[in-house]
Amino acid sequence: MKLAILSDLHANRQAVESVWAHALDEGCEQTVLLGDFVDYGADPAWVMDFVMARHQAGAIVVKGNHDDALRHEDQHHLGSHVLASLAWTREQLSAAHIAFIESLPLTAVLGDCLFAHANVHDPAHWGYVQGRMEATRSLFASQQPHVFCGHMHDPCLYHLSSTGKSGEFHPVDATPIQLSPMRRWLTIPGSVGQPRDGNPAACYATFDTDSATLAFHRVPYDHDAAAQRVLDAGLPESLAQRLRDGR
Repeated sequence: MKLAILSDLHANRQAVESVWAHALDEGCEQTVLLGDFVDYGADPAWVMDFVMARHQAGAIVVKGNHDDALRHEDQHHLGSHVLASLAWTREQLSAAHIAFIESLPLTAVLGDCLFAHANVHDPAHWGYVQGRMEATRSLFASQQPHVFCGHMHDPCLYHLSSTGKSGEFHPVDATPIQLSPMRRWLTIPGSVGQPRDGNPAACYATFDTDSATLAFHRVPYDHDAAAQRVLDAGLPESLAQRLRDGR
């Protein structure tokens, strides 16, 4: 079964539409959504409708920290630009959107795969997988050999050998990677809605569970239109600039 793994959509309709079209062209049979559906972008209601429709169709969906902050802002360390966009976002969402977000789990399992937004060793506290140490903690905390996390907007792949030796590398677009059964793997697919690695193209990953083949994809989209939507909504200009620069 081929999975489309999307994370950090961040209310960016233009990016989500382009990635979804790409995933359908790739022949993906199942969708995994790793959280942070709202905040930063100008179309939170549209993106939540998309997420809820995918969930209704059988997608695996977990909650992200920005989703959680809609109702539990005091439990998150948020900058002033985040507080501004979060307050605006709340006004755009319906009670049904909020109730759906509240119902989401922090982790989910599908066969040999474990999914979370931030990490799997302490998912409720939203710590970043910033390097090998955090990746190794999550891999040791998982009974599944394939772990997928969002939160970090820069795509990366970590691996852990049976002897405890870890490694990492940054992927090449659309290059299939055969994941050896002799190692455990943690994949960060990057952000659909707000890439931050210097490339404004949207990021997502596909994973074939039968062959254990992973691929990272960069999907160009009209990031200038998405940035203008942010400005038209009265959101901070820095959020629009991020979309243009991919940083």
